[in-house]
Amino acid sequence: GVYVCAKCGYELFSSRAKYEHSSPWPAFTETIHEDSVAKRKERPGAYKVSCGRCGNGLGHEFLNDGPKRGQSRF
Repeated sequence: GVYVCAKCGYELFSSRAKYEHSSPWPAFTETIHEDSVAKRKERPGAYKVSCGRCGNGLGHEFLNDGPKRGQSRF
């Protein structure tokens, strides 16, 4: 399946990029499109993430917290 922005419907993440994580929220390793999300550095190791089309808030990208070494977690 495809996860889309709740506000504008833009494609954000594929279920193929979803993985189990200890957080209660869905976790993804990558976006569908290069411009699926916009990022703003919030603190070292974390970006605030919003929809790349409409700016709707989506949460965070945590650097080096993915299932494999060097991967990010959205």
